Amino acid sequence: MPTFAKLDDASDQDRSTEPPGNSTTLHTTADRQLERLTRTAQRLTGTDSSAILLVEGDHQWIAASAGHVFPDTPRTLSFFYHALQRTPILVEDTLADPRMRHHPLVAQAPGIRMYAASPLLAEDGTLLGAFYLFDHRPQALCAMHRTCLDELAGVTASAVQQSRALASMTARNTTLMEKERRMLLAIEGSGTGIWDRNVAADEIHYSRSWKALLGYREHELTNRLMDSYLRVHPDDIDYVRATIQAHFEQKTESYEVEHRLRCKDGSYIWVSSRGKVVSRTPDGKPLRMVGTTQDITAMRTISERLRQSAKLLSDLSSEVPGLMFQRQQRADGTAHYSYVSAGIADMYELDPEEDNTIAPEAIHARIHPDDLQTYLTSFETSATQQKPWQLEYRVMLPRQGLRWRYGHARPQRLEDGTTVWHGLITDATERKRIETQWQALATTDSLTQLPNRHAFMTSLAAELARLQRDSTRMAAVLMLDLDYFKSINDRWGHATGDAALRHFASLLRRQLRQADVAGRMGGEEFAVILHGADTAAAAAFARRLQESLETTPLQPEGQGPIALTVSIGIAAMYASDGTPELALSRSDQALYRAKAAGRNCIEIG
Repeated sequence: MPTFAKLDDASDQDRSTEPPGNSTTLHTTADRQLERLTRTAQRLTGTDSSAILLVEGDHQWIAASAGHVFPDTPRTLSFFYHALQRTPILVEDTLADPRMRHHPLVAQAPGIRMYAASPLLAEDGTLLGAFYLFDHRPQALCAMHRTCLDELAGVTASAVQQSRALASMTARNTTLMEKERRMLLAIEGSGTGIWDRNVAADEIHYSRSWKALLGYREHELTNRLMDSYLRVHPDDIDYVRATIQAHFEQKTESYEVEHRLRCKDGSYIWVSSRGKVVSRTPDGKPLRMVGTTQDITAMRTISERLRQSAKLLSDLSSEVPGLMFQRQQRADGTAHYSYVSAGIADMYELDPEEDNTIAPEAIHARIHPDDLQTYLTSFETSATQQKPWQLEYRVMLPRQGLRWRYGHARPQRLEDGTTVWHGLITDATERKRIETQWQALATTDSLTQLPNRHAFMTSLAAELARLQRDSTRMAAVLMLDLDYFKSINDRWGHATGDAALRHFASLLRRQLRQADVAGRMGGEEFAVILHGADTAAAAAFARRLQESLETTPLQPEGQGPIALTVSIGIAAMYASDGTPELALSRSDQALYRAKAAGRNCIEIG
């Protein structure tokens, strides 16, 4: 486990507020794979947020983050420069450090109190960036959490190295293909050997350039046909003879074959020979045949390298989780996928054509009907504005069922008006599921399954905003308190008390309309927003609720029925209210009067 260093000198404090040298911190699109690591770090350590900063040369950028510490923070106010060294850093309480307590991110929002970082080091010791943890609470990371941060930094460093190695490999392949293209042009402009065969005399005459292809001088080759066959590679001789005979018998328009020839030094080269019978006897027997020979050894080598490069890229794309694709859209709006990787089988449960293409209609058929128009419009917008395509959307698959997908691609406009996207589509199902769970946990009271206080106050603020946009609307706010709840807990226990809260929440939920909102404010207190209701309608709602509670007592298992009553305070919400808390306060005051009046009462504020 590494030793986490303290910030011991003023230079560290300087780096926390100003970038070193001419370096800049860039705003870039988050890396989805690295985001998984930041979310993992956040969950494992229980901290507010985490982030990954990458450096390369004079550039620095936030590659991924999780949490909410730095959503709108200027880069010049960040702590990121602290960890751009080779030792881990831990500040257990920023307020206890005289050099950090006045930092804007400490003294103001988000109020950072704990700050930890571990450097990302390449295998050769190169600094790639740093992995961070932040929290609004002062705390000393336990040994396990320090080790977790260090190990996640190591995993991140490995992932960054692999990503950069892949980018470098891609660049090298591009360079190789360019070199091979130039070589091919050179071959096309090279000399060509010419030969002239006298079929009846079994002789063949070669040009000087033909003899030079094999390394011979002009006087070093005979004209005997039998000698020419001795120079053909043994594995190719039958094929060459059969091809020539087929042309002699006029089964083909011309003679064309690729084969190997032995050079003067004993080595073999690949050649392409083309020829044609130019004279025949009256009965069709060949008399004379002329043709050319070109050295295609380099071309064959290039072809093999290209095949290997293509296989390498195909293998790499198959290992990338998700679907790599190239999409082309012409100026008239027609589109096609000119390349899809093997990941299409998992992302869409489709099989591509033999040339790794697929029709857009096949993909469109897999997209959820409610998301298809958004999907199509997003590509049109990207093409028109030449901005990156990014979209989360649902697909309906025969085997996997409903799944979420995330797509990202950058467009490129060609001279003819065609837009080409190169991008990646990945599975976002698990992330969406986690987001939904966290959203539910953040807004729902776990006991009653009603909105919690924070969620209710958000709805209350939204209701006030609607009234302020249209002062003719109405809304009523109710505060409710279960009577003698403490005595229920004292007499029958907290389990029965919890059952009473759930019972009341269930009855309350039945009385609500679709536009109404109810929430648990804490303990035995609840609140309700009645959309479009005045105080008279709210009072009628309150009476119905009390009657429902009276006719439906709580009946715990193994016990007799327990009668419950509720006190209710009502207040109207006005467009002139400066804050949503004003209406809630009026209803709370009315609730206080209802309880003072003997409970099980309704008061209007």
